[in-house]
Amino acid sequence: MSLQATELKSEVVAFKRRRILEVSVTLFYEQGYEGTTLDDIARQLHVTKPYIYSYFQNKGDILFEICQTGIRKSLEVLDPALNLKRSPMARLKAAVEDVARVVIEKRMYVVVYMREEKNLPPGGSQKILEQRRVFDHRIAQLLDEGIALGEFSMPDKVVTATTIGGIVSWLPNWYVASGRLTESEVIAATVKLVEKMLKPE
Repeated sequence: MSLQATELKSEVVAFKRRRILEVSVTLFYEQGYEGTTLDDIARQLHVTKPYIYSYFQNKGDILFEICQTGIRKSLEVLDPALNLKRSPMARLKAAVEDVARVVIEKRMYVVVYMREEKNLPPGGSQKILEQRRVFDHRIAQLLDEGIALGEFSMPDKVVTATTIGGIVSWLPNWYVASGRLTESEVIAATVKLVEKMLKPE
């Protein structure tokens, strides 16, 4: 098989897995994990259960992929923001803005994770927790840099880093697309809240 054919096959597999996840997360969000069967997912996709088994081992495997989507996507946008050639505060604001946008975009995935963490396969919860710790650690490193330069002031950088992650991850629980504030306004308010937490007294 040529390289081009291999790449095309990989793209097709990725597309089909993504479609299964998109349908599954909607059903898990609306009906709950335990209230959704593989038959429900297959019916929504107009496929058979064996088709789903071609891409995922079981329903728990689907849940794990859904639950790690939020933190994985957040980490993908975090590093570019933290590596900008700007001040620590400017980089932190960029990071919060970018991650908040991802979390709102993937809000169903984040909410399903919060609701259904107890149903994750053995070890799944720990793997996601490790990814969340990587996120908090990278934020803490930036806080360290800002403290050294006199830009930030806080009693405990670890608690502050975890709090920043918590503020952003909580957005899907109250943000509503048809609500009083637009997505941009919600993100701007979140950035401002984090900024106020860190300014020296």
